[in-house]
Amino acid sequence: MSALAGLPTAVYVLGALVVGATVGSFLNVLIHRLPRMLERGWQAQAREFLGLPTEAQPRYDLARPASHCPHCGHAISAWENVPLVSWLVLRGRCRHCRAPIGWRYPLVELLGSLAALAALWRFGLTWQALAAAGFLWCAIALTFIDLETRLLPDALTLPLLWAGLLVNLQGAFVPLPDAVLGAAAGYLVLWSIYWLFKLLTGKEGMGYGDFKLLAALGAWLGWTALPLVLLLSSLAGAVIGVTLKALGRLNEGEPLPFGPFLAAGGVVALLWGREILHWWLGAPILR
Repeated sequence: MSALAGLPTAVYVLGALVVGATVGSFLNVLIHRLPRMLERGWQAQAREFLGLPTEAQPRYDLARPASHCPHCGHAISAWENVPLVSWLVLRGRCRHCRAPIGWRYPLVELLGSLAALAALWRFGLTWQALAAAGFLWCAIALTFIDLETRLLPDALTLPLLWAGLLVNLQGAFVPLPDAVLGAAAGYLVLWSIYWLFKLLTGKEGMGYGDFKLLAALGAWLGWTALPLVLLLSSLAGAVIGVTLKALGRLNEGEPLPFGPFLAAGGVVALLWGREILHWWLGAPILR
């Protein structure tokens, strides 16, 4: 990092935007394919458990098959896959069949760029900024997967949890004891609420993925940030839930995924948690 310290600020900003958009392009693949990869795996495990013959299927992972239009199968060339630029040039449509390209693709690429820029702005040209960017990118992926599938995959939440503990071995964001307590408390708080709600109503109010995501946020941000994360996510969830119901976009009894609100609360706590808690409690909590 020190070798790059002498470069103009514009170079850092441009580099963050380009790298972030490129990562955002990969996140689009992850968001689309990971739930389908998991579903295939579950089906294969179920067939094996039931003693049914396995079915041969073509390779499907994050690398294969190559990117293509889901409507006509047109193979997407390199120039059609340039983050943000290609979507604008193609005017949001497939070059071959003119089918619309979903708004999620440029949005995730833009958010990937903004995440890299925010990490650079908050932490400077440091390894801490690189770790923060990884955290933010993972939060983006989990948000859109949960919105589209109501899943928070262990394949993302558990590595995020362990990564938080590892980056805090030397206190990158919080001291390691705070990170360990944050991981344990994050899981147990939502786990306790889940079981209390289930005992009182007989219904499940949230999924286990939410427990693991809050545990991961605790591992990154420490136990002192959890009240802020929960407050922000609960308020945002309540406001958006009421708004969607008022607009007729959310039916009575229809579940609203909580993962995106937890992720958003974690992002706010990472970038502005110190200032918010200092204002709230009158003393600096996050370093």
